[in-house]
Amino acid sequence: MCGVVGIWSLDNLDHEAIVTNMSQHIFSRGPDGSGVWSDVGQGLTLAHRRLAILDVSEAGHQPMISKCKRYVLSYNGEIYNHLDLRKIIDIETRNSVWDGHSDTETLLACISLWGLEATLQKINGMFAFALWDVDNSRLFLARDRLGEKPMYYGRLSKTFCFGSQLNIFSAHPEWIGEISRDSLELFMRYGFVPAPKTIYKNFYKLQAGHYIEINKHGAAIRDPVKYWGLASENLDIDQTRSADNCEYLEDLLVSSVQGRMISDVPLGAFLSGGIDSSLVVALMQSLSERPVKTFSIGFKEKKYNEANNARSVADYLGTDHSEIYVSPADLLDSLPRLVEACDEPFADPSQVPTLLLCELAQKDVTVALSGDGGDELFFGYGRYFSTLRLWRRLKLVPRFLRLCLSQMIDKLPNSILTFFLSLVPVRFLPDHSLDRLLKFRQLLEATDFDSFYETCIFLQSNHPDSIVIGTNETESCFKLAGQQVENYSIPNKMMFTDISIYLPDNILTKVDRASMSVSLETRVPLLDHRIAEFAWKLPFSEKYRDGQGKHILRKILYKYVPREIIDRPKKGFGMPIEEWLTGPLSEWVDEIIGGPELVDQGYLNAELVRKMWLEHVTGARRWHAQIWRVLIFQLWLKSQTKNKQGARP
Repeated sequence: MCGVVGIWSLDNLDHEAIVTNMSQHIFSRGPDGSGVWSDVGQGLTLAHRRLAILDVSEAGHQPMISKCKRYVLSYNGEIYNHLDLRKIIDIETRNSVWDGHSDTETLLACISLWGLEATLQKINGMFAFALWDVDNSRLFLARDRLGEKPMYYGRLSKTFCFGSQLNIFSAHPEWIGEISRDSLELFMRYGFVPAPKTIYKNFYKLQAGHYIEINKHGAAIRDPVKYWGLASENLDIDQTRSADNCEYLEDLLVSSVQGRMISDVPLGAFLSGGIDSSLVVALMQSLSERPVKTFSIGFKEKKYNEANNARSVADYLGTDHSEIYVSPADLLDSLPRLVEACDEPFADPSQVPTLLLCELAQKDVTVALSGDGGDELFFGYGRYFSTLRLWRRLKLVPRFLRLCLSQMIDKLPNSILTFFLSLVPVRFLPDHSLDRLLKFRQLLEATDFDSFYETCIFLQSNHPDSIVIGTNETESCFKLAGQQVENYSIPNKMMFTDISIYLPDNILTKVDRASMSVSLETRVPLLDHRIAEFAWKLPFSEKYRDGQGKHILRKILYKYVPREIIDRPKKGFGMPIEEWLTGPLSEWVDEIIGGPELVDQGYLNAELVRKMWLEHVTGARRWHAQIWRVLIFQLWLKSQTKNKQGARP
């Protein structure tokens, strides 16, 4: 795993010195070495930071030049089928000579022989790379199919910049770093900034499964090209491959895990005790001659703690298991590292245990496999079931009646609503019934399923544009994703939306930033594109059956781990943020929200934020998700100002 940096400009600045300085901002992505290469005549400079995993010798040094001298590559990732590709190249060329056994060299040889787009179709892995075509003075940026590795790009006044993280750009002399209020509004809505936007104006994320071509020193940027996607015409859904779906998927999983266990450095795995991570670890242990090193994290709060489940699985499989428990003090201690690791605001509370888990694993291994992706591909999230059930019920109510009920709830004072709720027997009321009723009002207003599903995930009764000052209304990225699969079934629409947005922009971003901040490479076997394509075509009955998701994964896992160890209610990889904010962290929250900075900065409606905090503290409402986003933004903004990275109103 590595870091990519580059600029393209015809100014008179010292480009090699600039990109070298920029690359220091991602030192942790590649502490084992660095390199710089320039095309002086064209003003193109590439830099690379290396975390040596395959071929730790100098034969894997980057940026790397192809044997034909036409291409130069700065690459971040792993190509798991690169040895198979070498065999094909040996047959086709009949005289290939290899300098080492790195996948970087293989990738360059593939591009030289087949071209970029054909190579992207053939390679199996996670990657983000910058490719310079010397002969045609063209720059290409590419990102893997499902978005495991990041790539950012944008223009300064005279310079086109690109690289693995946003924070590298702050080291360029032209950097201004103007915050996009529209992106901030999206962050307050979702807790992350969805691609292709970033928190900064004029800078973008390359979306998963895309590549982009840049010409004329970055003055000509073509629209990103989508080279892979589950909604493409050649991936018809719900097509049964054969009667042996379970065996076929198990073979794919074994192949995927085996490929991701190839490493010249120590390797282990994250283990939560759930279906996905347990399956990955079970397959790893079946392929290993020694106990696999596994790592888990827990909480003293029982309803969040999965460490005991993980320990049970580890004991049964015989892994070399380590675990750590997280406290509120650990959260406060980790916040500076979290902000530094996340180069734009990112407010998934599970980033805290993820970072601490990566720190634990990195003490023993350099590569860790994870079980991410199973929920999105095999209908595993609990919200899928509840959303589907609620949508079907609401559809039975005429829309005008739903709107009338929504308006009535909106206009009635909370005191009146509380009175009506008090008339209902307690056993029929959920916890925080008033809060749930007020947020349910939004669901009644949904005009289509895409907006309904987005509201179910990011439920709040205050619109984010009332929190962010001076923002324009931004079109829902969930609705845009849903339009790509307009005629698909509702379960497939939910999974597709999550695979397109939530998985790359939240889950994989969280894991990448946390792991790379401590120089740990993570690999995700379930996101092998062959598995993703197979899952997409799999009949829904193979994913959801008898009230449970991930049916086919369970069938495979039961071959390795007894059902009674696995079949427990899933708690998720969450954190008790709601309890901690009003408990041991309340003074810290008061200090940030009650200070003058909220008003002085001019980004957020300080009066509204403080009102939400008061309601949350008193128990009148539940605003923990929104309060956490405000806190994260404040910490991030402070770090930018402290480091003179130019974040300004």
